[in-house]
Amino acid sequence: MTDTPETRLDRHGIILPVPPAPVATYVATVLSGSLLVVSGQLPLLDGKLFATGKLGADVAVEVGVEAARYAMINVIAQVRAAVGDLSRVRRVVRLGGFISCVPSFTQHATVMNGASDLAVAIFGDAGLHARSTIGVPSLPLDAAVEVEGLFEIA
Repeated sequence: MTDTPETRLDRHGIILPVPPAPVATYVATVLSGSLLVVSGQLPLLDGKLFATGKLGADVAVEVGVEAARYAMINVIAQVRAAVGDLSRVRRVVRLGGFISCVPSFTQHATVMNGASDLAVAIFGDAGLHARSTIGVPSLPLDAAVEVEGLFEIA
């Protein structure tokens, strides 16, 4: 059996959800040439936010890591909806992470590893990416984390 992103999803027990629709005036993805941009995704699980609030206040780091993982699952769901077959992903070029947190919070990178580790687990070496992670005072719907992505598509 060939090792593909789909078989890796199965191995990790991940069933991609129907991608959430945008909640404002934008589109979920834009394909320009071979680059696919995925708009920021929230940590939805079964259609509900997995974590709300701020890291360093009412959200534990471990919960933030899981929230980043769930947001990345939604990013991957958007990729599959846009291109049909996850094997078309040549490279996860960049991930951007937004962490809702108190000003003194400093573990942004640890939280975002929830998304980054999943990218590598699902896409292998093609999942190694550049990344920015920043703390913000708030996110839509009081989400604890938001993740966006840039992918090279075959």
